[in-house]
Amino acid sequence: MDQPNPTAFLQLTRQITAYRLSQAIHVAATLGIADLLADGVRTSDDLATSAKAHAPSIYRLLRALASEGIFEELPERRFANNEASEMLRSDAPVSGYGWAVLIGRPYFWQGWGNLLHSVRTGESGVAHAVGMSSWRYREEHPEESAIFDRAMTDTTRAMSAAIVESYDFGQFARIADIAGGHGAQLAAILTRYPSTTGVLFDQPHVVAGADELLSGAGVSDRCSIVGGSFFESAPAADAYLLKHILHDWNDDDCARILRTLRNAAPAHARLLVIERVVGPPNEDADTKLSDLNMLVGPGGIERTRDEFAELFATGGWRLVDAHDAGPRHVIEGVVG
Repeated sequence: MDQPNPTAFLQLTRQITAYRLSQAIHVAATLGIADLLADGVRTSDDLATSAKAHAPSIYRLLRALASEGIFEELPERRFANNEASEMLRSDAPVSGYGWAVLIGRPYFWQGWGNLLHSVRTGESGVAHAVGMSSWRYREEHPEESAIFDRAMTDTTRAMSAAIVESYDFGQFARIADIAGGHGAQLAAILTRYPSTTGVLFDQPHVVAGADELLSGAGVSDRCSIVGGSFFESAPAADAYLLKHILHDWNDDDCARILRTLRNAAPAHARLLVIERVVGPPNEDADTKLSDLNMLVGPGGIERTRDEFAELFATGGWRLVDAHDAGPRHVIEGVVG
C-alpha cells in the first residue's frame, strides 16, 4: 500500500480538528477581546483583568489565535488587533462578531454534536438536543433570540451592498421584507432607492427590536413594521423579499410560505428569494457546509436552481431568473 502524502494527511488532520479554532474564536468574541484592543496594544494580563478571565489562559487562547492570523502577538505577551480581528469588533462596519458568538452557544454547539443523529434520521440535531425546534427554543430564551438576531444582522450587513447593487429594487413602489428580522437588508435597499417604500414583516417579538436600526438608517418614515406569521398572512406589496428564509424550512413548509405570499400578492408582484444556490459536485464547500448547518439547526436545506424552480411552482410562482449577488443569488419569480 502506498504511503499517504504527508501534506495531504496534515491538511486532513487540520480539518478534523477545525472545531478547536471555531471554539477559540467564539470565546474571544464572547469575551470582547477585539473591542478591548480597539484603542491599541495591551498585555494579556491586562486583557484578562478587563475580561474577567484567567490571565495565563487568556494568553494561551490569544497566542493560538495569533498563530492562525487572528490578532497579532507582540513581545512580552502583548497583543494587538490585525485585519482579521478588527472584524471581530462588535462595532465593525463588516463584523463577524455576532456569528462568532452564536456558533458556540450551547444549543447551537450541541446541534452540531448531534450531526450523526441528523444524518441517520434527517432530523434536526438542535431539536434532538433541546427537545424543541431552534425557533421555539429561542422564543423561550430571549437572550438566545437576541444573540441570533445580532448574528443575522451582522451577516446581512456584510453582504447587503453586493445584493443591493445586483438587482434593480427601485422598480418597485413597495417591498415587503418577509421574516426580515430587524430590517438590515430592507434598510440598505431603501437607502439606495429613496423613492421605494417598505414593510418589515416578522414575528412580533422579533420586529419589536427593529425601530432602532431603521431609525438609525434614516428610513423609518418609509418603512412600516408589521408583526405576524408567514404561515398565516402577508402584507400587500409589489415585491416580496425572502432573505435566508426558505433554506430554514423543508419543502412542505416552504410551499406553505410561498402560497401565503401568493394569496396576498397582486398579479404583477415579484418574488425575490436571496439564498445560496448549491454548486456542482466537488465545488462550493461553503454552501454545502451551510447545508449541513441547516440540517442540524432548523432542519432546512440549501437548494440547487432546479430545486428552487420546483419549489416556486409548488407555491404558485414561476422562477424566471437567478441574479448573481456576490456570495448569494437573487432568485426572481413571478406569479405562476
